[in-house]
Amino acid sequence: MARNRRLILSSPSEVWDLLSDGYRYGEWVTGTQQVLAADTHWPEVGARLRVRVGLGPLALEDTCVVRICEPQRRLELEAKANPFGAARIAMKLVPWGENTLVTLDWHPLRGPGVRMHGLPVDYIVAVRNGMMLTKLARIAVGEHGDIV
Repeated sequence: MARNRRLILSSPSEVWDLLSDGYRYGEWVTGTQQVLAADTHWPEVGARLRVRVGLGPLALEDTCVVRICEPQRRLELEAKANPFGAARIAMKLVPWGENTLVTLDWHPLRGPGVRMHGLPVDYIVAVRNGMMLTKLARIAVGEHGDIV
């Protein structure tokens, strides 16, 4: 499992606003080339988000399904990217004064990722997830006028 934490200088409701807009995932999720579709009831349990992920011309379609949704507190997704399998992505928002402590956990569920779990894969995922939380923080803070 790869676990990252980041203090975001925005309230949980402001951070949640970003998480609850499926079409904004391409702005902060590293590797997302395009959001192809988001269910209108995103991020309710069962809602789906289809994205194109990759690097340059190497791309594939990924589907994220909401498995747990506790508004302004917790969002857990199952990301499926065949032929690579599926992973659990869990985001927890904890009020920290006027700010938000975000914890992001990634864990492979099925496919080759399960067999490759551990170093160096978890390290690479942790670096990627750290980049994602940095982008999320910049967007959230930028939208209410403070400096990161």
